[in-house]
Formats: sequence, C-alpha cells, structure tokens
Amino acid sequence: MAVVVLSVTTIGYGYMTAGTTAAAGAGEQADGAATNQQAVEPRDNITVVATDSNTWLGEKSDGPRANAELIAFAPNGSVLYYNDSHTRYWDVDPVPETQATVEYVYAQHLNESQCGGETVCTRNGVERVNLTTGAVEQVYSGITPGKHSTRWHDVDRLDEDSLVVADIAEDRVYVVNTTTNLIEWEWEARSDFTPDSGGPFPEDWTHLNDVEVLDDGRIMVSLRNHDQVVFLDRETGLQENWTLGTDDDHSVLYEQHNPDYMPEANGGPAVLVADSERNRIVEYTRDGDSWSKNWQWSDDRLQWPRDADRLPNGHTLITDSNGNRVFEIDENGEKVWSADIAFPYEAERLGTGDESTGGSPMDSNESGNASAGTGGGENAETGGDGESSSGLVGPQLNAVMYVLPVWMGIPHLLALVALCLTLVGWVALEWRWSKYGVAFHAPVSLRSKR
Repeated sequence: MAVVVLSVTTIGYGYMTAGTTAAAGAGEQADGAATNQQAVEPRDNITVVATDSNTWLGEKSDGPRANAELIAFAPNGSVLYYNDSHTRYWDVDPVPETQATVEYVYAQHLNESQCGGETVCTRNGVERVNLTTGAVEQVYSGITPGKHSTRWHDVDRLDEDSLVVADIAEDRVYVVNTTTNLIEWEWEARSDFTPDSGGPFPEDWTHLNDVEVLDDGRIMVSLRNHDQVVFLDRETGLQENWTLGTDDDHSVLYEQHNPDYMPEANGGPAVLVADSERNRIVEYTRDGDSWSKNWQWSDDRLQWPRDADRLPNGHTLITDSNGNRVFEIDENGEKVWSADIAFPYEAERLGTGDESTGGSPMDSNESGNASAGTGGGENAETGGDGESSSGLVGPQLNAVMYVLPVWMGIPHLLALVALCLTLVGWVALEWRWSKYGVAFHAPVSLRSKR
C-alpha cells in the first residue's frame, strides 16, 4: 500500500505542478504574430526554436506532445513570432545579410486522397519567414511515401539558387537548383556502405539526419544509425580518413544529431555534436589524421539532446528534446539561460553565425576555463571513460519518453512503473488467495476452489 500511495503522490504532484511551456503559452495567445508578454528570460539577440512532435496524423490532439511549433523569442524575452501550422519543424538557419529572417525545414503529413493511392505520405519542404513581418515564402518541397524515417530533417543552403538536402527517405544527399528544380549532384550511401551496416535495410537504414556545407565546399553528413559523421567531397566522394565514429562503437557516438563543424580559422577543425542516446553534448577535435574527444557536458536532466551550437562568446546553446528545454551554458558548464519548450528539435541564436560557425572549440576559447574531456557546472557529471554518468541511456528509454506527457520526467516514469508492478503483483496475490479459479476448457467456466 505504501508503494501505491508514494507512486500516486509522485505522479500526481508532477502533473499538478507542471507549468505551461513557453511555446505552448505563446500558442494560446497568437499564431504567426508577436506578443508583448514576456515568455522567457531576456537574452541578447533573437532565439529561434523548432519543435518536433509525436503526432501520427497531424492533428493537434493526437498525443501529449502532438503540436509542433516554430517560435522566436525577442531579446527582451517576449514572443516575436509563432507558428504551428505544420506537423513537424526541424532545421532552422539564418538567412545571410538579414537581421530577422530564417529558413526552416518542415514536414506535413498528408492523407490518402493527397498521396496518389498511398495510405499516407509526407510533404517535406523549406520555407523562409521574416520573423518581424510574418511573411512566409515557399522555397522548395517534395513528397515522400509514408512518414516514419522519410521526413527530411535538414536542408542547408549551398548558394543563392541551390540547396543541399539530407534525403533520409532515399539514404542520399543531393544538391537541387531551386530555380529549375533539377538535381545537380548526389551521393548515395549505398555507394560506400553495405546493407548489413546501420539500421534495418531499407526501412530505416542510415537515418541520414543532417548536412552542413563547409567553407571549403565539402559537405559534412550525419548518418545516425551508423553512429558516424562523414565528410563528402563533391568531386571525389567520401573522405574515409575524415570519418568520425564507427558503426555500433557507442563509445564515440551513439545515434547522434546535428553535428556542427568549427573550421581551422576558429581553432578547429572540430565537431560539436549532440550524442543523443548517451545523453551528452560532446566535442571532438582533429588531431593529425584522427579525432580526439576534447570536451563533453551533461547534467541530471539531459535526455536525448538533439542540437548544440557553440556561440562566439564561448557559450553553448543546447536543445534537450526529452528534457523539454532549450538552454545556454557558459565555458564552465554553468547554465546562464533556459526556456522550457515541449519537445524541441533545434535552436538558433541569430547574429552569432549559422549553427556553430561563429564559435570555437572549447580549449581554444580565450577564457581557458574548460578542462579537456570534462564537463562542468552544477549537477553536471562525466565518467572517466567519457561515458556520461548522469541520466539514463538507451534507445528503449528514449522511445518511451517520446510518447510520455511533457510533464512526466524520469522520477514520474519510475513511479508509474513501480505503481503498475505493484498493482499487478497485488492482483495476482489476491487471485491466488481467493476461493475462485479458472478452468481452461470449452466453455470456460468459473468454479470454486473449495
């Protein structure tokens, strides 16, 4: 009985004390419009956040975190822009030579009548929005069959007319001219990887979830299900000696998201990456012809992070998907800004460069306060072997967290498991002690055991 009371109390307290997230609060006020009410703590420059959702058919009521949102916070903490018209929001990039315009990747689930005979399909696209006027421009889109592991997560701008698409559905990267809609270059993962590698082939083989155009023209690509970040030369193809990580070697990367490249001019080469299934943010620097871990960070709440940007001041902006927050830490790992956001996928601080291009590796920051290979800050922990010792790790746990209500964290999940096990055991014992039994023959009958 004590376990039941304690579990119910823990779950009930979590539900009753759960606050409205900043994005949800903005959604209740206005769509596509600014609000004067402060939603988060003030921070220099505009912060844009794109959120995922766990909706299956695109209806806002289809789950505890079913409403995907694109939200921008003004420097004073008020809502500058809000939109929730799409099923998913993914990558967000600033548009060069603008102050408040971004391009973002979206997914829109379509029904059978829109899919040419398919039961369900997805429109993946890129839109450009002026965050101050709300004006939206369609840039490029395409339809893929199904929805699971077919939704584009990232598209990067190559030049004024061309985009680089992370085509997760076809396990390829391609360059498309948005004026002519012609594909001008492509790389297929099958040209360098075998079907017995990565995830299930062909359903969710590479889960190619990120591309980044580097200053030298190469393209950095995240193959999530291969636990690797690879580098492509558009003339020669895969640069094998630059690959970061190894398939199924989870000591380096474990189903990562959104790796960011910091060039030699900024103290690199280095890659900052959300090591999602290990619940940590980790940085690797290029050491001759290999990579070495330079820095990592985690805390007790970090659960399935999916983005981290190194800012020019040495701080790191982190998107914590299952932790339902976006926050910023300084060089010492101390949190200096945080916003509760339901199921965020990516965050971008405008005026700091695209993703981490304006930042530097941690050991090259002028403060010199960060120790190589360790994270810091209140409640931050790292293991001696590089394994995060805080939080719980594993795809199974993150899959469960994916469908839980936004207010339910690890303590509430454990309380729910304890409650269910206790109730099942209780019922089993009561049945065993009762005078009734079940006889399994046709027809099934209920009889007295006495």
